[in-house]
Amino acid sequence: MRIEPHFLFDLDGTLIDSVYQHVLAWKRALDAEGIELSVWRIHRKIGMSGGLFSHQLLRETRREIDAALVQRLRERHAVNFQEQAASIRPLPGARELLAALSRAGVGWAIATSGRMETAAAGLASLGVDPASTPVVTRDQVKYAKPDPDLFLAANERLGGPIENAIVVGDSIWDMLAASRCRALGVGLLSGGYGAEELRQAGAIRVYEDPDDMLVHLDEVGGRR
Repeated sequence: MRIEPHFLFDLDGTLIDSVYQHVLAWKRALDAEGIELSVWRIHRKIGMSGGLFSHQLLRETRREIDAALVQRLRERHAVNFQEQAASIRPLPGARELLAALSRAGVGWAIATSGRMETAAAGLASLGVDPASTPVVTRDQVKYAKPDPDLFLAANERLGGPIENAIVVGDSIWDMLAASRCRALGVGLLSGGYGAEELRQAGAIRVYEDPDDMLVHLDEVGGRR
């Protein structure tokens, strides 16, 4: 019996070129609160939920973790990110990859640690309508990556065993979440993490970007 795979995609850095917009948005939010942190440290946390992200950054700066401060940082980040919405573009091959899967009758969904307020622009750039496409955002689950809740919720929207799912993401947090829910992880380099980092976190294959994955889609169970 042939096992039919389905795909669960992260959004930022996986389908859309938005990681560095997020980094800049967080940097501005932190600066506004007088919190000094190197940009590279911010980048290493992209892909987590905003709440966990804030807690980890505050812990690194040895600042007291205050709920009001965490909320202000999240709100400032959202406003700063939305100001850059016009610069967000799909990554090379992203729209084509999703279209190829749809033509082949292969199910796919999007699961992002971002809330809809920051995900909307990226989804629009892909031509994805959450009203007709399975999309799960941080607003809809209790915990975000590296917890597996987002991918489990997206898989439930598609149906079928989670073991048949292939999680596609650009960060170690995606790969860790995939492993925790017993899905296979495929890593993309388009978010800034290295190939070895992604493999150590559980990726079974690593590709440069969605376009490279499309070329090699048969390697992960897709059919063009």
